Formats: sequence, C-alpha cells, structure tokens
Amino acid sequence: MNTRSLLVGMIVLIAIAAGGLSYYWYDRMAGGEPYGAPFALVDQRGEPITEAAFRAQPSAVFFGFTHCPEICPTTLFELDGWLKQLGPDGDKIRAFFVSVDPERDTPELMNQYVSNVSTRITGVTGAPDKVAAMAKAFGIYSRKVDTGDGEYTMDHTASIILLDRGGDFAGTIAYGENPENAIAKLKRLAAGT
Repeated sequence: MNTRSLLVGMIVLIAIAAGGLSYYWYDRMAGGEPYGAPFALVDQRGEPITEAAFRAQPSAVFFGFTHCPEICPTTLFELDGWLKQLGPDGDKIRAFFVSVDPERDTPELMNQYVSNVSTRITGVTGAPDKVAAMAKAFGIYSRKVDTGDGEYTMDHTASIILLDRGGDFAGTIAYGENPENAIAKLKRLAAGT
C-alpha cells in the first residue's frame, strides 16, 4: 500500500467519524431529547426551580453574573427590549438569567440586579456545584479569573440559548448579533417554527 492510498483512507475515516459526530450533535440538539440535564436550583425569590421551568413554553436562557461590567447587563437589557418589541408574542417566551458566579450571586442580589433590568426575566442561582453541573450540561463555558487585587471576574459563554416548548435546543442569539436577526429568531421561537 502506498502513501497516497493510506492518506486517502485516513481522510475517508476522518470524514466518516466527523459525519457520525455531526449526526449525534444534531440528534441531541434538534429533538433527540431535551437539552441540558435535570437540575435543582433556586430563583431570585429563593423558590425552587428545576428543568421543568424550561418546558411547556419556549425559553431564552442566558448565563452570566451580576458583577459583569458590560456583556451581561447589555444582553439582559437587549433581551428585555426584544421581547417587548414582539408584543403579545414576547409573552409566549420565558426568559432566564442563570448565574455562573453563585458564590457572590445570592437570590437577594439576583433579585435586585434582574429587577433593575426587567420584570420578565427570572434570575437563577444555587449551590456552586449544582450551578456548575447545570452549566456544563448546557454546554456553557465559565471560568473564574483573578484580577490581581483580591477580586475576580468570570469568563463565560455570552450567547443566549433558545429552547422550544419541549426543552429542545432551538438555536442561539450571539452577543452583539444584529437586532433584526435576534428578533426574527425570537419570533420563530414564539411561533414554534
């Protein structure tokens, strides 16, 4: 067997493996089963909240933290505005802000922070290990970054995850995405298409 045949064979095997992984991802994300995993956390009022909150109604879920200087407040403000622009369709979508910094983000602090931005977004927090497990199950990256002055900030995924009424993955809205595109995605989510 010459080198060229071996190379072609390896490329074919890589293509087959990539196709299999793509199918698995598509099946997992697009209706194979609800996205994420079961969780038991608390909302901004200290009331229990589970994955059931992400079902029976379309959801927009953003992971961030209250000490975030720009991305989180901007995203929450924009999400609230987009839902308002949808009018009655905006009421069909439940919105959530899940803390990636539960050590600082108590229910009380989440309530104060979220309430200053929106009455339609629900803050979610809880025990650090439970929040970390939930974020991991949703494919969210987060990492504590020491700022060198005894404080820290958080690096984290900055996209809004869209879930259909069954809890299945329905897309994302990227940070800084064109507002018209974001509103169109939310309209489709509200309509169930």
